[in-house]
Amino acid sequence: MHRLTGKVALVTGGARGIGEGIVRRFVAEGARVMITDVLSAEGAALAAELGEAAAFCAHDVTDRGQWQAALDATEARFGRLDVLVNNAGVIVFKRLDDLTEAEIRRLVDINLMGVIHGTQLAIPALERAGGGAIVNMSSADGIAGANSLSVYCATKFAVRGFSKAMALELGPRGIRVNSIHPGGIFTPLANPTNVPRELYDKGFWIYPAGRAGDPEDIGAAAAFLASDDGKYCMGTELAVDGGLNAGHYYMAMPGAPKPPA
Repeated sequence: MHRLTGKVALVTGGARGIGEGIVRRFVAEGARVMITDVLSAEGAALAAELGEAAAFCAHDVTDRGQWQAALDATEARFGRLDVLVNNAGVIVFKRLDDLTEAEIRRLVDINLMGVIHGTQLAIPALERAGGGAIVNMSSADGIAGANSLSVYCATKFAVRGFSKAMALELGPRGIRVNSIHPGGIFTPLANPTNVPRELYDKGFWIYPAGRAGDPEDIGAAAAFLASDDGKYCMGTELAVDGGLNAGHYYMAMPGAPKPPA
């Protein structure tokens, strides 16, 4: 559990949900972490709980000026930057017909442009550290489409392709770039109506796992890609989705799951 000892990471959207799971795992693995988020109270509280290994910086990933400030704050506090986790994201469950232009632009600006801004602006700091790793948060919906998530899917497919292109460009410069593709993780973002866990899990009975995942599952995946254990992973898309994209069931044939009671 000390694969990240000596490394410094910046995790966007790190105040809660998947981001919090990543932050907690990184600290447990020995990293020092700059938590960034627009949720200032939650982010500051998490940093205070984790002590000297963590700090918080208010940060809107759509703002290039705030990106540079967050990167500068990370180097000022911890002396270097070895890992960038582009995790911040938003989701809107609506048919395309019902999405407003503002909602569409917000999805694109946060989920895609935030990743592009962060990757571009972090390159100098990562090179000053002698190289490092970038972990971009895509989605299971960046591998296959999903109803009610058309523009979200578009952004996550784009992050997947961007990560592969950056793996090619930055690999020779000592920076590894990979993407994670969560599916059905029990978080406030994915559960906006605050459905209880036992009821939420019933929505995922057609997964091989038979349930939703947890932020800790994504934290473990991110720690692997950020660590030297993942040193030969470049352009890898790591699905942590309970088997969502493994295939589909023929429900009338042997081996299919049974619907929940």
